[in-house]
Amino acid sequence: MSRGPRPVRPETDTPAGDGAGRRRPREAGGRAADPVAARLLSETSTTVRAPDTVFALSRQGVRTVHCGGTAPAPAGRPRDLLRHELGSASKTFTGLLLAGLVAEGKLSYEDRAADLLAPGRPVHPHLGAVTLRHLITHTSGLPALPPAFYPQALPRWSTAPYAGFPAERVVESFLAARPRRAPGTRWRYSNFAVSVLGHALTAATRTPWEPLLHRRLFAPLGLDGTSACPGREGVDATGHRRDGTPVPPLDIGGFAGAGAVRSTPHDLLTFLEAHLAAPAEAAGPLATALDEVRRPVLRRGPTHAHTHSLTWFVHPTPLGPAYFHAGATQGQQAFIGFRPATGTAVAALCTRRVRLSGDPFVPTAYALLTGEA
Repeated sequence: MSRGPRPVRPETDTPAGDGAGRRRPREAGGRAADPVAARLLSETSTTVRAPDTVFALSRQGVRTVHCGGTAPAPAGRPRDLLRHELGSASKTFTGLLLAGLVAEGKLSYEDRAADLLAPGRPVHPHLGAVTLRHLITHTSGLPALPPAFYPQALPRWSTAPYAGFPAERVVESFLAARPRRAPGTRWRYSNFAVSVLGHALTAATRTPWEPLLHRRLFAPLGLDGTSACPGREGVDATGHRRDGTPVPPLDIGGFAGAGAVRSTPHDLLTFLEAHLAAPAEAAGPLATALDEVRRPVLRRGPTHAHTHSLTWFVHPTPLGPAYFHAGATQGQQAFIGFRPATGTAVAALCTRRVRLSGDPFVPTAYALLTGEA
C-alpha cells in the first residue's frame, strides 16, 4: 500500500534540555529531509516546555520530525513512535467517517439523530429536528456538555472527568434535551453534539466505534499506529498535569466521537497528506469524503470572518486557506492542520495539560502551518 513517503527511523532523540532535536536524515525513495525545516522545527520546539514534544512537518511529501522535551527520552519506543491523545482533534476523524458514509449512500447529512438513536420516541421539537449535519458543524443547539455531566465530573476533573458518564447516559441526555434554539440558527462548539453523532453512526451501521473507525478510516488510510482505545504500557505517551505529575490514560466514557483517537505523529502526517491528495487506495467514497471535508460549509462571527468546513476550522492565508483543529485532554495537547496550496501538513503534540492563559503550544503550531514561524 502506498501511503506517501515512509519515514526512516531517526538516529537519536533529544536528551532533556538538549534542544538539538531529532531529525530525519533522509526519507524513503532517497529524498533528503529538508535541513531548513529541521532547523525551523528545532527552533520552534524551544517555545513549548513540556515533558515530551513532537513537531512533525510534511512539505510536498518530504517529512521532517523533531522530538524533544524537558523529561528524559522515554525508555523503549522513541517519542515519535508513541501514540498521543488527540482530544478534540479526534473530531476530524468523526467528520470524515460521516462524510464517507454519506458518500457511500448509507446515510444522509439530513438524517435526524433522534430517529437513528430511538425511532418513534417523542422528543422536544427542536431536538427532533437535529440532523447529523447539525451535530458535526456545532449548530445543533446542544451545550458543550450535558448538564448532568458536571456533578459526577467535578470531583475528578483533573484526572478522569468523562469516565463516569457512559454511552447510555450521553444518548439519554440527548433524547431528554430541550434546546432553547432551533438547530441551524447558532454556532456553539459542543463535545456533546459530536459524541451524539458518534453514537448515531454506530447505531446506523450496527458497528461499535473502534471497529467502525478501523474498518472505514484507519485501515484504508494505512494508519497502523492509530486507535480509539488505550494501548498497552509503552505504546501510548504519558500525559502530565501542569506541575509535571503524570496522569492516567484518557478514559473518554461515552464521549468517544468527540475525543477518543490516539495516534502517532507519522500516522497523523499520513492522515493529513491524504487530505492534500487522496491516495489511490482511498478511491471511491473515501476519496469523495476527503474532498467533501475541505469544502467550506458555514461562516460565523459578527462579520462572518470565521469559516468552517464539515470538520476543520479554516483560516485564509496569503498562500491559500489553512485547515486545522486542536485538542487537549487532562495531560496532553495536539494540533493538526494542512494547507493545500503549499502541500504543507503539520502535526504537533505535547504531554502537558493546557495552561490557563498564555499557553504557546497552539500559536506555535499554527505559525508553523501558516509559515509565520
